[in-house]
Amino acid sequence: MPTSEKITLISHVLCPYVQRAVISLTEKNIAFERIDIDLANKPDWFQKISPLGKTPVLQIGEIVIFESNVILEYLEDTLVHPLHPSDALERAQHRSLIEFGSSILADIAGLYMASNQELFADKKANIIKKLSWLESQKNNSPWYGGDEFNLVDAVYGPVFRYFDTFEILEGMRFFKGLPKLSIWRNNLSKRASIQQAVSTDYPERLRMFIIKKNSHLSKLMQVAST
Repeated sequence: MPTSEKITLISHVLCPYVQRAVISLTEKNIAFERIDIDLANKPDWFQKISPLGKTPVLQIGEIVIFESNVILEYLEDTLVHPLHPSDALERAQHRSLIEFGSSILADIAGLYMASNQELFADKKANIIKKLSWLESQKNNSPWYGGDEFNLVDAVYGPVFRYFDTFEILEGMRFFKGLPKLSIWRNNLSKRASIQQAVSTDYPERLRMFIIKKNSHLSKLMQVAST
């Protein structure tokens, strides 16, 4: 990547897919400008450069790249300090785990959007099932698959961050009986690049975002705050 090209990341303050790109850029020690937009009130200029209407969008000079996985792969292809393993088979395994992380994010969205207790319980069970499978794949290393921070870690840091807000509520324990994931989650929470991927008021922003959904989880959070 030519150093003369300005790098701009178009972002939403709560988007976990944006956080992946921020973490990657931070780990690679690359300077970039971050522009947060309101996805509920998208500016005209954003709709012109983002045909899917989603964040993140990465601008390299005048060139636009969208979709988080494409952005991550571009950063891997062009920047120093690779976060993917060099072995092709291991790299493919990591890509599979990244897709699995996206499926957990979809379940998390379903959890905070669930309109009733039955749907909520179903989504919660799906998440716990997937976390249990992930526990079976995790070894005892501090990061995923070894001693070096990698893109799988960059993806699961934002995933696990949601549970810091959920587990304030009684009965919302997702990592019980998952010791390897619990250690990994704790390691990720302390990583500077993951901490810096969100603003300091992220927990409150997320809580208010969920409360406004008027879902089953919204009601639980409203009761807990009274």
